[in-house]
Amino acid sequence: MLLAIDTSTAQMGLALYDGTQVVGETLWHSRRYHTVQLAPALSELLARTEVSIASVEALGVALGPGSFTALRVGLALAKGLAVARGLPLIGIPTLDVVAASRAVCELPLAAVLQAGRGRIAVAWYRAEGERWQAEGPAKLTTVEKLAEAIRKPTLVCGELTAAERQRLARKRKNVLLASPAESVRRPALLAELAWQRWKAGEVDEVAPLAPIYLHVGEEIPA
Repeated sequence: MLLAIDTSTAQMGLALYDGTQVVGETLWHSRRYHTVQLAPALSELLARTEVSIASVEALGVALGPGSFTALRVGLALAKGLAVARGLPLIGIPTLDVVAASRAVCELPLAAVLQAGRGRIAVAWYRAEGERWQAEGPAKLTTVEKLAEAIRKPTLVCGELTAAERQRLARKRKNVLLASPAESVRRPALLAELAWQRWKAGEVDEVAPLAPIYLHVGEEIPA
């Protein structure tokens, strides 16, 4: 059994996955209560699924980008469990989870997250076999600049406000925008990605594993 933990942004989530099915999953929005909500949510998920924490054999955690404080909450829990129980830990970039929500196709994909102060984090993906492959690290930008950068049919998926959705839809006919439901960052997908890496022997060292923070020197729009 693998436990997945995602506290990258206001959208939080947990999932239990055994390689053949999603045993349990919970996700919710929390503005400033990640610290007080995460442990009780895990206890509730374990109780609801009748799974003992002793049955968890590996851990997957979303690494960001995202909120500085929120990311540290999830990573602290994951590291604590990994050290206390000697479990393998697998860190997954959060935008990889966003990309995994879309079926792989020949079109390019822009996966986005809210980054605060009018900014978004975006990473570009292309199809590689049956999965999405990131073309580089995530960058800070704005919806306006993202729209300007899209010059051919492109999938766009992830956290966007209603106003940002309207701007993208208005500015570029080439934007193929996923619906809000299709853009939900599911912890079950995080669990599946982490499971694949775990079974491939791609496990992270616990102590040096760190969140992905975007460059603080990036220009912040007025």
